[in-house]
Amino acid sequence: MASLDNASAAPNAWFKLDGDVLTLGGLWTIQESPRLDIQLRALKSEGHGAIAIDASKIERLDSAGAWLLLRTRRGFESGGRSVSRFTLPELYQPLMENIEQGKGPLAEPPRHSGFRDRLERIGRATVHAGQQGYRMTGYLGRVTVETIEAFASPRNNLRVAALIHQVEETGINALPIVGLLAFLIGIVLAYQGADQLKRFGAEIFTINLLGVGILREIGGLITAIIVAGRSGSSFTAQIGTMRVNEEIDAMQTIGLNTVDVLVLPRIIGLVIALPLLTFYSDIMGLIGGAVMCYFQLGITIPVFMRQLNDAITVNTFMVGLIKAPVFAFVISLVGCYEGFQVERNAASVGLLTTRSVVESVFLVIVIDAAFSIMFSVLGI
Repeated sequence: MASLDNASAAPNAWFKLDGDVLTLGGLWTIQESPRLDIQLRALKSEGHGAIAIDASKIERLDSAGAWLLLRTRRGFESGGRSVSRFTLPELYQPLMENIEQGKGPLAEPPRHSGFRDRLERIGRATVHAGQQGYRMTGYLGRVTVETIEAFASPRNNLRVAALIHQVEETGINALPIVGLLAFLIGIVLAYQGADQLKRFGAEIFTINLLGVGILREIGGLITAIIVAGRSGSSFTAQIGTMRVNEEIDAMQTIGLNTVDVLVLPRIIGLVIALPLLTFYSDIMGLIGGAVMCYFQLGITIPVFMRQLNDAITVNTFMVGLIKAPVFAFVISLVGCYEGFQVERNAASVGLLTTRSVVESVFLVIVIDAAFSIMFSVLGI
């Protein structure tokens, strides 16, 4: 076998393959592992006959370097070559034994980050997103079938007490935070709108901006985002904690349908609660705008109401309200789905709760944009 010298110009760690002897030396540490990883992968490990590995010249060895040694030895063995001798300084024998027995970190050392690595990460993320969408679509189908069966036989499948509890948790208990934020957003919109329209002497049209903006878009969207962060994350954390505590396994063992017991009350409860919260948010946003118009522009409440009546129609109100059940269904579906994906550890609960909120907010904004395009095309 031809000799192969992979040492760099000034190596801190080096190795040389000369015939049937692989000699290693220097500092086999995590700092050197990216370079060594690339060079060791270039070694030809296939062949016949025994090979000796002489690592007695290694001056320093950590877990990353030990893993590279172990991987190289296993590479020769899987390539058909037996290792006749493996020499290592006695100081590092315990570390090597721990790595070999699986007690040390077996993750491969980090590679150089470059275009190929970034492209690989993008590809993995794309495939993961596609798989996530596919699985969630299947879950949507199951929930749809279970919902139809529940309404077809409500006495046997629909749990009214759990449904009312979810309406209270997701709707009534959310009134303070939703009302406060909607009121403040109404104040901000009125202030910013008045500041810009004042330049053209059109301060009165601040009311038109408030009415159309809050009723068509802002009220429903802000409410859905608040609910996604508050209730959607709660669904994931609750169901995820039940998985960690094996409560869901116990429910399945005694024959309970987890979709009927855990999912449907949450979905139906939020579908009922979110339109009511959206209406409440619209009212609080308009009140906040009216307060700001009174103090900033001197527009009295009767004038505000008269101008608001001229600016909006029933369609303006319904366009914002009709999106709320769709937002509620998506938020609750994602929250429950991610809850069932939790693994049996506490870290997974936190990770998937965060993922649930991010996915819910993303889908809400995408669906809101789709509704806006559809209404624009239909001329509504």
